[in-house]
Amino acid sequence: MSALAADQACPCGRTDTKGRAVPYAACCGRYLDGDTPAPDAEHLMRSRYTAFARQQADYLLATWHPAHRPATLDFEPGAKWLGLQVRSHRVTGADTAEVEFVARHRVGGRAVRLHERSRFVREPVDGVARWLYLDGDLLG
Repeated sequence: MSALAADQACPCGRTDTKGRAVPYAACCGRYLDGDTPAPDAEHLMRSRYTAFARQQADYLLATWHPAHRPATLDFEPGAKWLGLQVRSHRVTGADTAEVEFVARHRVGGRAVRLHERSRFVREPVDGVARWLYLDGDLLG
């Protein structure tokens, strides 16, 4: 995992209302480096992208619903994450939501594009309501 200064642009690509990159500390850093739960499914999905880019398996596993969570998580050696585009965030119930996104990365000189509609649920975890990644459908 590479160090990321608090004032560097967040890997998830979130921008403010003026189109400026949001710093890591004010964006996904508060979820990855602290115990602040993501307020909605889109923030969780963005923070999970950032965790993939930073190879933070502990965060990814902790935010994966136990019914679908893998026992371990391996990262592709040499993968370089290039960008995230959130296409939509849709609330589907009181404690459920979907996020459609495209994530791009490069492995061994080969470009990879992941287009997915992910499902999320909000459930109590250690007494705190937290959004969790359930699963997703690959698109396009």
